[in-house]
Amino acid sequence: MCGSPPPGAAADTLDPILVVPDLVAEIGADTAIERGSWRHPLRFARLRMDVTVADVPPFGEGAVPAAG
Repeated sequence: MCGSPPPGAAADTLDPILVVPDLVAEIGADTAIERGSWRHPLRFARLRMDVTVADVPPFGEGAVPAAG
C-alpha cells in the first residue's frame, strides 16, 4: 500500500518536511519494485561534487538510468 510505513516501523502518521536540495548523491539500487516500493534498500555510493542540482532532472524525468 503506497504511503504505508515499511514493515516493522511505527504506524504513526509522520509530517513531511520539505527541503531544497543542494547536494547530489550517487546511489545504487536493485531495479526490483514490489507493491510500489524498492524491494531492496537503496545504497549510498558517494556525494557527486562534480554535479550540481541544476544538472539533475527531477525524479521521473530525463533519461532512463544506466544499468550496472
